[in-house]
Amino acid sequence: MNSIPTVATKSPRRLAHIALRTNRLGELVDWYCKVLGAHVAHASDKVAFLTYDDEHHRIALIGLQDYPPQDGTVRAGYFHTAFAYDSLADLLDNFVRLRQLGIVPHRSINHGPTVSFYYADPEGNQIELQVDSFPDAEATNAWLGSEAFKRNPIGIEFDADEMLQKLRDGVPEVELMRRPDSIL
Repeated sequence: MNSIPTVATKSPRRLAHIALRTNRLGELVDWYCKVLGAHVAHASDKVAFLTYDDEHHRIALIGLQDYPPQDGTVRAGYFHTAFAYDSLADLLDNFVRLRQLGIVPHRSINHGPTVSFYYADPEGNQIELQVDSFPDAEATNAWLGSEAFKRNPIGIEFDADEMLQKLRDGVPEVELMRRPDSIL
C-alpha cells in the first residue's frame, strides 16, 4: 500500500477580495467607492470590480439575477468585513468625511485590539472600519490575554465626536485608543 506523504500547511499570503451578490449594483458601487475611497476597475450592468490599492479588485459586486433580499434576521454565517487604517487620525478623518456625505456608523466601539466604526451598506452588509490599537501582534496578543478582555471580549462603545475633539486637542492617539477598562 502506497502512503501519501504529509504536506505542510501553507497559508494564503493575503485576503484578496470579498464578493457580494446585490440587487442594487449601482448603489453599492457608489457606496463602496465613497466609503473606501475606491474606484471602479471594471463594471458592466451585471458586475463591478472595485479597488483602492494595488490589488486588481478588493470588492466584487455581482448582480447577475434578482436575489431574495436580506430580511434582517440574524443568522449564522457572514457577519462583517473589516478594513484597517494606519492611524486613528486617518480613521477619524474618514468618519468626518463619510458623515459629511450622510454615511454614519451604527456603532462605534473600542474593542481593545482595535477602535472601530460599523456601517451598513445599502443591502445591509456590515462593514467595519478600524485602526489597530497596538503597534504589533505581540502587544495585541498580550492584551487578548488580559483580564479586561476576558471580562468583556466585545468592547466598549465610545462617542466619536468626543474622541475626535480630544485628538484635535492634542491627546496622543495611543492614549485615545486605550480601552478605558484595560490594565495589563
